[in-house]
This record gives sequence, C-alpha cells and structure tokens, in this order.
Amino acid sequence: MTYDLGIIGAGNMAEAIARGVLAKNVLRPERIIAADVSPQRRELFQSQLGICAVEDNASAARDARIILLSVKPQQMPTALGALAAAMTEQTLVVSIAAGISSAFIEKHLGGGRRWRVVRAMPNTPMLVGEGMVALAAGFTASPEDVAAARRLFESAAEVIEVAEDKMDTVTAVSGSGPAYFFFLVEQMIRAGQELGLTADQARQLAIKTAVGAGKMLAGSSDSPEELRRKVTSPGGTTEAAVTFMTKQNWPAITVDAIKAAERRGKELGQ
Repeated sequence: MTYDLGIIGAGNMAEAIARGVLAKNVLRPERIIAADVSPQRRELFQSQLGICAVEDNASAARDARIILLSVKPQQMPTALGALAAAMTEQTLVVSIAAGISSAFIEKHLGGGRRWRVVRAMPNTPMLVGEGMVALAAGFTASPEDVAAARRLFESAAEVIEVAEDKMDTVTAVSGSGPAYFFFLVEQMIRAGQELGLTADQARQLAIKTAVGAGKMLAGSSDSPEELRRKVTSPGGTTEAAVTFMTKQNWPAITVDAIKAAERRGKELGQ
C-alpha cells in the first residue's frame, strides 16, 4: 500500500502534526504510517489515531510519498542511513529536527541523488491548534514541495517561509519559545505562593493572566511595548515590577538566553 505520509519518530510533535491533519481532514488515518522504536508510542498512534504504526523506519519510508523526519537531532545520521535505500528522489523529505540542515540530510541520505528536502520548525502549541511553523526549502526542493509541507502544518499552525540560514533563529524564538513563556508563568505562581496565596489560587491567577495577555497580543493592533505601557501606570505597582526587572538586567538576560538557544542550534548541526 502507498501512503501519503510516513512519520519517522512518533513523538509528541509528530503526534500534534498527525492530530492536526486528521482533525482538518487533510489526510485520512489509513493514508498515514508511523515508525517508532517505542511500543507505547506505536500503541498510541494505532489506538487513539487509527494510524498504522511499525517499529522499522525503512518499512514506513518505503511506501510513503512524504516523509516527516521527527527523530532527535543526535539520532539523525543513523536514521538517515537506514532510510536511504527505502526512498527515491520522488520522496519529499520534511524535517522538523532542530539544527539539522538540508545539506546534512542530503549528505547522509547519500547516493549523489537530488533529494527533495524541506526543513520545518514547529512548536508545541500545535497540540491545541495554535502552533507556529517556519519552513525553509532545501537546494532541490520546488515551490510545490514547500506547498505540500505547508499543507501538513496549516491544519494546526500559522506558517511562514524563511531562508534556511534563519532556521536556528526561528528555533530559538518560536521553537523553544513556549518553554520561556511557561518558565515565566512558573515564577509568577511561585511568587503568588510566597506572598500567601494557595497553590491553586496562584496557578489560576497566573495561567488565566497569561492566556488573556496572549489573546490581547494576538487580537490587538498595538505593539507589545504599547500594550505594556497601557498597563503601566506611573508610580504604580506594574511600574515597580518592570523597573525592578530592568535594573536586574532582565531584558538583556532574555535576549542573551535566546541567542544561546540559537548558538546551540548551530552546534547540533555540526
């Protein structure tokens, strides 16, 4: 049987993508096959999503029109070496591995063939239909290949296209970005508890505030700076907090942290 999509590495992000394409009827479950070494992940894909799941990567790649590479960057050379014999130049390869360039993928697939590769960097809010994805075409990928990759992700995310040399920056800003956001909310909850709120009260206040602020950002024509200014009354409580953060060099620390993530992305591809 020929499949429209073969998923190599059935982890959480692959699950989010699969759920998105199924929910929006982009693909039917019988048109997807997934491979993973974990019996638990295979069972989830089969029982919850109705997707055929196998252990062997080559078995999933052999009959798939599009391959979604969602293995960890450190596992990529081994995975690619096993896939090459099962694929042809007609196979579109879409990779969501951080730091792994299209040239790296082409090299490790080998054979001197013109592999069609599109890199993608999604983030975990795809799990709730609010993802962000950037796409970058490899050297031999066509506009039609990029459009095919776009269709996979648009079911649960907004999609932009960037030059490949910007993908590590995308990874640092939006791929890793949800973790920065969650980390801030963690500290808001901690502060609420240290100031006398119960754990449940602090959690409810911090999370609902974050959700509401996010909706304001998405729905307003104002910049984040302007929205912050509107909350910050001169001499008030918000100004006291923002002034303290600024004196502690919090803005520079945040920017430097994202730059550190970008550097790590480059290291993963070496």
